[in-house]
Amino acid sequence: MRVDKYLWCVRYFKTRSIATKACKNGQVKINKEAVKPSREVYPSDVLEVRKNQINYKIEILDLPPSRVGAKLVSIYMHDITPKENLEKLDLLKYSQDYYRKKGTGRPTKKDRRDIDDWINNPEEDKD
Repeated sequence: MRVDKYLWCVRYFKTRSIATKACKNGQVKINKEAVKPSREVYPSDVLEVRKNQINYKIEILDLPPSRVGAKLVSIYMHDITPKENLEKLDLLKYSQDYYRKKGTGRPTKKDRRDIDDWINNPEEDKD
């Protein structure tokens, strides 16, 4: 089975074209070697996929006949990603800026309340 098709079948990428693009960009490696999307994969191969700034490691257990449901994914692959890489994912979640940048778009309800409070009570500095 092709590597891009495998990654799509085990629901690692939403579409096959995204999986193909990841292979072309060098984000997919088999046994530490960058591969083309048409590269064949076999059981016991170790895939390294860079997705969302994290390097995931996957061991192929079996080849699925077609795209499988989320509950059946564990039959065809085993995630062997180091814990350090998964901890980076948590750090990325916390480091994202949840608020929009100042001066872009309409104020949110919270911004609107802060503005109203500031206009009504200019001598008090509320942060």
